[in-house]
Amino acid sequence: MPVSSSHENGRDARSSQITILVVDDDNIIRELCSQALRKYRVLQAGTCEEALRLYEREHIDLILSDIKMPGGSGIDLLRQVKALDPNAIVLVMTGFVDKEVILEALKEDADDFIYKPLNFLQLKNAIEKALGRKALRDELANIKRSDEIKNAFLTLVSHKLRTPITGISLFLQNLQMGVFDAYDPVFQQNMALANEEALYLGKLVADLLAFSQLMVSGPDINKSPCDLNEIVAEILLNCRKVHSNFNFTVEFSPGDVPPVPLDASKIRFALLQVIDNAFKFSGDLGRVSVKIICDSETAYVIVSDSGIGISESELPKVFEKFYQIDPNKTGQIPGFGLGLFYARDLIRQHGGSVSLDSEPGSGTTVTVSLPLQ
Repeated sequence: MPVSSSHENGRDARSSQITILVVDDDNIIRELCSQALRKYRVLQAGTCEEALRLYEREHIDLILSDIKMPGGSGIDLLRQVKALDPNAIVLVMTGFVDKEVILEALKEDADDFIYKPLNFLQLKNAIEKALGRKALRDELANIKRSDEIKNAFLTLVSHKLRTPITGISLFLQNLQMGVFDAYDPVFQQNMALANEEALYLGKLVADLLAFSQLMVSGPDINKSPCDLNEIVAEILLNCRKVHSNFNFTVEFSPGDVPPVPLDASKIRFALLQVIDNAFKFSGDLGRVSVKIICDSETAYVIVSDSGIGISESELPKVFEKFYQIDPNKTGQIPGFGLGLFYARDLIRQHGGSVSLDSEPGSGTTVTVSLPLQ
């Protein structure tokens, strides 16, 4: 995979640059284009097949492709790339002023044409215009996506809050109308249910405040040496209190772990989401096990439960915003479906990762890895 030499300053530096893929079976043309476009990160491919492999593996902002190539034309590449991403930017180069070729490229949604022999000033201008259009499209798409997320969140919040408020309101109305006798067991049962709804409502509001604080605080991570065993033990104690009405078996195996550089409040929030989920989905007689181990470079928090498990089709979705596993299709799963989304984000900000292993009916194991350095 040839890369223009002036841009080999480390993966992090390159990933922040605009990346252009130049596709041509003529090595001289590829090198000349790379030199003319040296302010960008430039990748090269000599065939359609090689270009597709690069496109699937790398983040590429724009493709500049010749039309006539052995083993697959630029039109074939254009068609396949647009099938993968309809918003991909593809400019085609051709030395043939062929009406049929141009019409076919337009039909496949080519973004612009550049004719050979190449005029590098025109090449740069065409690329800058195409990237400008792409930036505008991306901005509009982000605005639309942001509005969709906001609307989905407001709808979810209103639904989640309405359910406990309705239960409490009905209980108070019946109480006001004299429906209940204070000594009637039914009254005692309904009062207990109303109290549970009030506690649940308070938890929802607390979760909303926690999520809003995360959004306000932004991506800054302020690390200091932390006792991971102590953080996990505290979370387990809090979860036992919250889920005290269930008969859980809780196992905790602390590890011989040195102080880990962490933003204590953010990693506590992230681990709470993972551990609380284990309690939430383990049933009335569940078992939750948390084990901490480490090697020379990484600390691992392994959280296992004996719950309902997750189907293979749902595994990729559990870290998405607002996604909640609802095996009984009741629509009454507690929470907002944001906990694991933010948990993964915070763990990644620490340079760590989170993986999930599960089968329906066999429980779930979540492994959080955090670097020791």
